[in-house]
Amino acid sequence: MKKRGEDANNRKGQITIFIILAIVVVVLGIVLYFFYPKIISNFGFESNPSLYMESCIKEDLTNTVEKISSQGGSLEPEHYIMYQGNKIEYLCYTEEYYTTCIMQQPMLKQHIEKEVQEAIKSKVSECFDLLKEDYEKKGYSVNLKKGEISIELLPQRIIALFNSTLTIKKEESQKYDSIKIVLNNNLYELVSIANSILNWEARYGDSETTTYMDYYHDLKVEKKKQSEGSTIYILTDRTSENKFQFASRSVAWPPGYGIDKVYIENA
Repeated sequence: MKKRGEDANNRKGQITIFIILAIVVVVLGIVLYFFYPKIISNFGFESNPSLYMESCIKEDLTNTVEKISSQGGSLEPEHYIMYQGNKIEYLCYTEEYYTTCIMQQPMLKQHIEKEVQEAIKSKVSECFDLLKEDYEKKGYSVNLKKGEISIELLPQRIIALFNSTLTIKKEESQKYDSIKIVLNNNLYELVSIANSILNWEARYGDSETTTYMDYYHDLKVEKKKQSEGSTIYILTDRTSENKFQFASRSVAWPPGYGIDKVYIENA
């Protein structure tokens, strides 16, 4: 049988090991916190230029997507209604009374992809120039051929594909035919729901929004009726807080006519 002293010594030894491990974990955490960004900046992009491009373009890409989403799918809306200081594009519209609206952007997903592509084009070019410059500072010979930008809305994400060719050489040559960035955003799902609502607006002049919230439990749909007959829809993902808002004007009633049939929410 072990003596009490031996048990006590074993327990002390185990406690000492745990304390040492805890100190090591804390030190590693501090090192990573202060030096990880510098490590990625100095070394990470040499083996994977996507890291550099992601850090350079991601903020602009995120801001662009948020702005376009808040304005009905366009960076500079041409046909819009002002709502709380923002231009919100009409995606279905008629100027007549008692008439259902006509779709303004029947290919909404593709339209948004093109808008994002055009908005970030100059920033992407700037980031490639900086990437080339940084490689050359590190002693690489660099051959960069800039190509087209492709943006694609996919379930739960947005893909930015830069079809540029980058060849670097120091001791050996490395070639990258394309660089891809992934942005976590469910705009694809919100646009799909917006299209469904717009189809109801174009066919019947209105939509029942509670059905969408019953089916998609993380979805919030706000329907803001305006006094001149327009409706502003605000789709929000309760989890990610991603948002898409747009306007429609369908089966509008003349001012003062059939007031008991018109439900106006000024918000």
